[in-house]
Amino acid sequence: MSAGIAVTAANFEAEVEKSAVPVLLDFWAEWCMPCRMIAPLVEDLAKAYQGRLKVGSINVDQEADLASRYNIISIPTLIVLKDGQVYRQKVGAVPKHEIEALFKDLI
Repeated sequence: MSAGIAVTAANFEAEVEKSAVPVLLDFWAEWCMPCRMIAPLVEDLAKAYQGRLKVGSINVDQEADLASRYNIISIPTLIVLKDGQVYRQKVGAVPKHEIEALFKDLI
C-alpha cells in the first residue's frame, strides 16, 4: 500500500470529492509488483506536498466498484482529481518526476 489515506467507498465523497486540495489516487493491489515499486515514490510525494496535495490509495481487490467507476483495467494507475473531476491519469510504474508532473501545476 502506498502513502496517504486508504480510500474506500465509505469515505470517497469526504476524502476525494469534497477535498479542498487536489487528490492523487493510487489504484493498487497487494499482489502487484509494479504497485509496490512506486509505493515509496508516492509516499515521498505525499510527505513533500503535505497540506497542498492529498494522497489516497485504493485497493482494487477490496474496492472493485471504485476501480470500475474510473475504468481501471491495469495497475498501478494514478489519477489526479481536483474539485471532484479527473484531470490526469497515468498507468504503470513510472519515475517520481512523472508522478509529480501529474499534479504539480494544480497546486
